[in-house]
Amino acid sequence: MTLETKKSVFVELGKFLNQFSENNTTKKSDVLHNDLFFDDFEKLIHLSQSHNGWYTPEQVYFALQSWADALTEENITKWLSGYSLEPDQNKEHTKNVALILAGNIPLVGFHDFLSVLITGNNAIVKTSSNDQHLLPFLARYIIAVNPEFSNKITFAEGKLENFDTVIATGSNNTARYFEYYFKDKPSIIRKNRNSVAVLDGNETKEQLENLGEDIFRYFGLGCRNVSKLFVPKGYKFDAFFEAIFKYQDVIHYEKYANNYDYNKAVFLMSNFKLLDNGFLTLKEDSSYASPISSVFYEFYENREELEKRLAADAEQIQCMVSSDSGKNIIPFGQTQNPQLWDYADNVDTITFLLTTK
Repeated sequence: MTLETKKSVFVELGKFLNQFSENNTTKKSDVLHNDLFFDDFEKLIHLSQSHNGWYTPEQVYFALQSWADALTEENITKWLSGYSLEPDQNKEHTKNVALILAGNIPLVGFHDFLSVLITGNNAIVKTSSNDQHLLPFLARYIIAVNPEFSNKITFAEGKLENFDTVIATGSNNTARYFEYYFKDKPSIIRKNRNSVAVLDGNETKEQLENLGEDIFRYFGLGCRNVSKLFVPKGYKFDAFFEAIFKYQDVIHYEKYANNYDYNKAVFLMSNFKLLDNGFLTLKEDSSYASPISSVFYEFYENREELEKRLAADAEQIQCMVSSDSGKNIIPFGQTQNPQLWDYADNVDTITFLLTTK
């Protein structure tokens, strides 16, 4: 299968996904295999919350639209332009890649899945118990577009077997297990990471509203969600709370509200000082990983010292949001819109797949 053939399949997938949105799902006549897949996928979107209570239709639609925006011919070509990708002619060099996926947000493992297939390798997929339906459905669509993929995609029900390399995502605890279990295999093992925002006190209301998107999208469950704020000493949170008020409806979602009530109670019983607006608590804390419905914050006095701190803690940080411009700095509101070339943990998956034996 040539690279152009593989690219064309994922472009078709992007067109398929682009039909689905929260406010304007539209069946288009020029999309391949709509007669077989469109209605069933729409049903699956609305069933997703019964499979995973955090997968509300709103969040699933957002994830699908993000992938629809990414899977264009222009984006895929730009992403792959820096690599030497050959047609899948030499089966001797084709690897069986075990993918152990997370399930914290919808289709969180799709980039790894895409990377394996676009490089001509075979994907042996172990889905999370929290996300067992969306990716297998999309795999069936891919195979319908090009049946050659049927021999390149396997979903493992039990123990992973007959694989050459591993890409596994989990918690810090499961990572230790992965590192031991897969010690004899080339691997990418992803651990817990969190995202931070650095404020200088001059942010506009629009920027702070967009920061709310970085905090509340997917209910804060993703590693790209901002869970920690660094603010200048003496910073007043009034403007921040005013700007994020538009996200207040999150408290009407039962699972989020339960976490808000529980975590707030734990903090208060421990006599921690909190800032609270009725749907989000802010707690001064040096840690990066805040619980759902809470964001930690920390004051800084010297920006250069803060940058040194963040550099030293780089392995704990997925994204940094700021009004500054620079490498690896993301504008407010964009953490959950990564490009194909934005790799998790800054580990280039394509290079890994091309260079491991």
